[in-house]
Amino acid sequence: HVQLVESGGGSVQTGGSLTLSCVASGYTVTAYCMGWFRQAPGKEREGVASIYSNGGGTFYADSVKGRFTISRDNAKNTVYLQMNSLKPEGTAMYYCAAETAPRCESTWYETRWYAYWGQGTQVTVS
Repeated sequence: HVQLVESGGGSVQTGGSLTLSCVASGYTVTAYCMGWFRQAPGKEREGVASIYSNGGGTFYADSVKGRFTISRDNAKNTVYLQMNSLKPEGTAMYYCAAETAPRCESTWYETRWYAYWGQGTQVTVS
């Protein structure tokens, strides 16, 4: 049984920082591309960042480049999203997701590539 569990969300002021974590169980993330997505009320789920299985490639949405950093610790079966200089438009539920291939697709931001999803962690920026 594959399970992805996100944590680290919360409420922060504009310009603040948060680090999200995603721990996988029943599934070895070391072999697969992982991604972070977010969904604001009334909006579609959008890709935020993704990372190759070996951490050798990372991808970001234009809206977060230079402010967010995705990383992974395969020994801990964990993926992180460091978020700096947060803006109110970053308010959303953030989801961790896992592909079933080591390299992320060129259209990594499309939800259809991801086989497994966490329940999300809420981030509120005011």
